[in-house]
Amino acid sequence: MSKKQYKVEIIKEGALGTLFFGASKLPLDKIEDTLNELGQDGWGLEFMMIESHRFLLFGTREAAIVTLSREIS
Repeated sequence: MSKKQYKVEIIKEGALGTLFFGASKLPLDKIEDTLNELGQDGWGLEFMMIESHRFLLFGTREAAIVTLSREIS
């Protein structure tokens, strides 16, 4: 019977864009680079969720919560 190992990564949008514009986009390049880098080590995407929370007094800030897994022996 094979076992799985899990890893959780949190990738947040930039603080400066949120501070100056009230919102900015999630860094898709950073998400892609992180997934590609971890994929080379055998990690596969299991689940991804976008979370939105308040940032300072004005804006909201988004974060991608990424759950990865890989088989271990």
